[in-house]
Amino acid sequence: MTNLNTLTLADARDALRKGDVTSQEITESCLNAIDGADKLNAFSHKTADIAREQAKAADIRIQAGDAPAMCGLPIGIKDLFATKGTPTQAASRILEGFKPEYESTVSGKLQDAGAVMLGKLNMDEFAMGSSNETSVYGNAVNPWKIDDRDLTPGGSSGGSAAAVAADLCLAATGTDTGGSIRQPAAFTGTVGIKPTYGRCSRWGIVAFASSLDQAGPMTKTVRDSAIMLEAMCGYDAKDSTSAELAVPNFEAMLTGDIKGKKIGIPKEYRIDGVPEEISKLWDQGAEMLKDAGAEIVDVSLPHTKYALPAYYVIAPAEASSNLARYDGVRYGHRAGLAENEGITEMYEKTRAEGFGSEVQRRVMIGTYVLSAGFYDAYYNRARKVRTLIKQDFENVFAQGVDAILTPATPSAAFGLGEMSNSDPIQMYLNDVFTVTLNLAGLPGVALPAGLTKDGLPLGLQLIGKPWEEGDLLNIAHSLEERTGFVSKPQKWW
Repeated sequence: MTNLNTLTLADARDALRKGDVTSQEITESCLNAIDGADKLNAFSHKTADIAREQAKAADIRIQAGDAPAMCGLPIGIKDLFATKGTPTQAASRILEGFKPEYESTVSGKLQDAGAVMLGKLNMDEFAMGSSNETSVYGNAVNPWKIDDRDLTPGGSSGGSAAAVAADLCLAATGTDTGGSIRQPAAFTGTVGIKPTYGRCSRWGIVAFASSLDQAGPMTKTVRDSAIMLEAMCGYDAKDSTSAELAVPNFEAMLTGDIKGKKIGIPKEYRIDGVPEEISKLWDQGAEMLKDAGAEIVDVSLPHTKYALPAYYVIAPAEASSNLARYDGVRYGHRAGLAENEGITEMYEKTRAEGFGSEVQRRVMIGTYVLSAGFYDAYYNRARKVRTLIKQDFENVFAQGVDAILTPATPSAAFGLGEMSNSDPIQMYLNDVFTVTLNLAGLPGVALPAGLTKDGLPLGLQLIGKPWEEGDLLNIAHSLEERTGFVSKPQKWW
């Protein structure tokens, strides 16, 4: 077998079980691909030695015949997940040199399942961004190319998306606070699922906004997402928001049969300025689901227009609180001081040197909306709006709707530097279709559904009921079969 790095998780798993290939062979193929892809800047820390050790152990486990589905499969880990003894920086200067003495629950579960860690993946600093341009490691680059520009792979899980799309790893972990799994998946022609809030433990993941953050897999196919998600989920006593629910066999639920399912099309998502190609793709997606036996119904989510403003109050407020711990005292970067300077100056200088401009902007916004005179005017009002957004979804699902179909992004991938140098609000508008799910805690999956006339991938998003990831993935699987999306970026790097 050649080009083993291009395998899906499902195909690699089956080949390993048959003895056609070893984990060590797949791992070497991925490591070679990573070494030849520095132009993409997808990996921030390569862990070849760890990968080889883990692959060797996985081969022994597979031969013994008791290996879980993820055993021996090489993946990348977003730099937001604490990995024991391996640099974990959240793509920020302030965490320079930080090597945790512990493993995040999610990466630990994947390790226990026998997955092989190829390295840590580039991302926006502290997961704040929609284009992977705020990283201390420099920009991650989309492997898709249509002219001489370097395109964004999306953010904040841009390194994860680029690595999966370019076949540097078989799959990767991502995190999603306002669309940071689904938007990069749409920009790179890959699949990304944000599970229900509480389905995956947040313990050991560097916090951005604790009531919104959720980990999930980024993969080449819907089936791969089902396989990897099962390994990542499960109750964790170390996370107070973790749900004590049994984890189903998501892959077994991929029957492709969606006859009688009711799919909602929200009128509020038809917004001005969205390219005609995306509107057309959305209509085509609805037709495909109808052909598969689903019933398409119009639904209303009346508070959608308030989602972005509410999100950009709540998320910075939580970030301001979470990032207060980075002070140069216990770990990470510490600024040098003059003789007459004390601890206050040390805090100020360390944070000024350690945080990038986007993180500083959000911390200041968050501190402002939490301050005594503005708490009720901004933060409390945003929380009330959040409740109304959640109720909108509850009302739709109470009408018997099984899933909601929307575009994943308001555009295809744009050029690096094209948006980051202008008004930051323009960048925030990238999250217009995705933030509602985080505010409501719902599961959502983005999958590739077509190409622009220029040849760039476009994605659709399916939104599901709480804890119904299996059903959601099955509907996505049915849509994936009908779109027949098999395009890959041409290798230029």
